[in-house]
Amino acid sequence: MLRDAKSGKESKKDNFVRRLLTHPVRAVPVAFLLVIITGGALLMIPAARQDGGSAEFIDALFTSVSAVCVTGLITVDTATYWTPFGQGIILGLIQVGGFGIMTLATLLALLVRKSIGLRGQLVAQSETHTLNLGDVRAVLLRVAKIMLGFEAATALILTARFWIAYDQNPATALWHGLFHAISAFNNAGFSLFSDNLIGFAEDPWIIVPICLAVIAGGLGFPVLIQLTRADVAPKNWTVHLRLTVYGTLLLLVAGFALFAAFEWNRHQTLGPLSLTGKILGSFAGSVFPRTAGFNSIDYGAAAPETLMVTNILMFIGGGSAGTAGGIKITTFLVLGFAIWNEVRGRDQVTIAHRSISSSSQRQALSVALLGIAAVVIGTMLLLMFTDYSLEKVLFESISAFATVGMSTGITYDLPPAAKWVLMALMFTGRIGTVAVASALALAARPRLFRLPEERPIIG
Repeated sequence: MLRDAKSGKESKKDNFVRRLLTHPVRAVPVAFLLVIITGGALLMIPAARQDGGSAEFIDALFTSVSAVCVTGLITVDTATYWTPFGQGIILGLIQVGGFGIMTLATLLALLVRKSIGLRGQLVAQSETHTLNLGDVRAVLLRVAKIMLGFEAATALILTARFWIAYDQNPATALWHGLFHAISAFNNAGFSLFSDNLIGFAEDPWIIVPICLAVIAGGLGFPVLIQLTRADVAPKNWTVHLRLTVYGTLLLLVAGFALFAAFEWNRHQTLGPLSLTGKILGSFAGSVFPRTAGFNSIDYGAAAPETLMVTNILMFIGGGSAGTAGGIKITTFLVLGFAIWNEVRGRDQVTIAHRSISSSSQRQALSVALLGIAAVVIGTMLLLMFTDYSLEKVLFESISAFATVGMSTGITYDLPPAAKWVLMALMFTGRIGTVAVASALALAARPRLFRLPEERPIIG
């Protein structure tokens, strides 16, 4: 081990990074809280509000929480309440929040993977990862390159469309294209149009690029990296990659079919649209609930069956170490395979000829149950503070916890107490799942003894 000043300096930096990452329950929430407070303060600057004067504290803070947690729920209209300066602050908070959650979640995943030891890594056929300053730099650079690449490509298409088809001047088209591209890849759902994307419901050059950016951001950084490797053949895919990709495809197809079945002829939503518009609307209705928050229909007029399907898609969310929220696809599918193997009487959960450790199953169960608890508590509090129906309140709670940003239109009129509840749900849903999952994995310690077993009556 080198002892010179330079190596000693690097060692101190490495130790700082390790201390930061080995205490995710403290480090991650504190870092995001600081960004949220800073964003709220910036949004209260008079130059950030359209009609002058400082924004209301609750609205500025709510917008900052929603942007940093890449949710998209709003208490004021982004297009008319905030100036371009204020919108720029929101865009910066979205980028910081999305980049931060991707890098932190990925670095925590590397740390957790290293903690399982060499034997576990060889069994999983994964690389031997080290966690030093060089790894941190490499992860930051690769996340930034992927994020900026997708955002730039999406912004280019959207800018050209806004400029050519909607007679916007080049500067306005560029701003609209850039804002919506960053909001889409980060699964934020903020829009510079008062009706979100309803006005573009039949325009494939707007809806499709935004949907593709949402899907890419929701897959997660580890999946995007693996898909760009030379050995990308499905036979070489890891279990995580299989679960994320196949799970995403399954949910997209199921969501499309169910959304189309419930809304195809509904006069308030897809009914008046052309065939192309109905297909685009059904596709968007399957993609956007996966924590994106955009909407091309009015969910306040959607059928109850559609809201139920949307609730399920929102709660599941997207891929791990990505910009999506929810309990994550891998969590949902690991629990599904655990139930399937239990029904078949197997004592070992296997996926793609690989066994899933009992600790991973316990972590998945913990994340899912904690998510359910957060939604239930949030829903009960909203019912106490408002007069809205359970259907609308539940939709709002899940949307906040899963950092989706969809609403049936009640967010604007919520009392301050209800807004605080939604802020807590957004923060918990964005930071809590990552912190809890990594903390559970890092806290795992093998016992040197086993207690006598007993079988309580189940069911």
